[in-house]
Amino acid sequence: MKKSLLLIAVMLVLTTLMVGCATTGDLAKVQAQQKLSDAKADQAMKDAQAAKTAADAAKVKADETSVRSENALKAAEEREKAAAAKEKAAAEMEKAAAAKEKAAAEMEKIADEKAKKAEAAFKKSMKK
Repeated sequence: MKKSLLLIAVMLVLTTLMVGCATTGDLAKVQAQQKLSDAKADQAMKDAQAAKTAADAAKVKADETSVRSENALKAAEEREKAAAAKEKAAAEMEKAAAAKEKAAAEMEKIADEKAKKAEAAFKKSMKK
């Protein structure tokens, strides 16, 4: 009886050990899952690198656009300054024209007075 109980116990222990061991099919499944996980990780890394490259390219374009915008702003400011300078020059020319017109009017007035004096002198000399 001891021998049969020992034999049964040994059989149970061996059966338990055999059930607890992984089979080659289980190992193949684990390896396949590992390969799939590695492939997914590699793809994720490639996607991340592609996204980083795209982000870098977008940053470069944004920087270029910013530089162009700043240059356009500077050019607009320069055009505005030039327009203001032209406007100022036009106002000065207008003042100068007004001054010339005033001087011409005064010259005309003086000429009229001289003509009147000359006519008066002529009339006076004719009376004699």
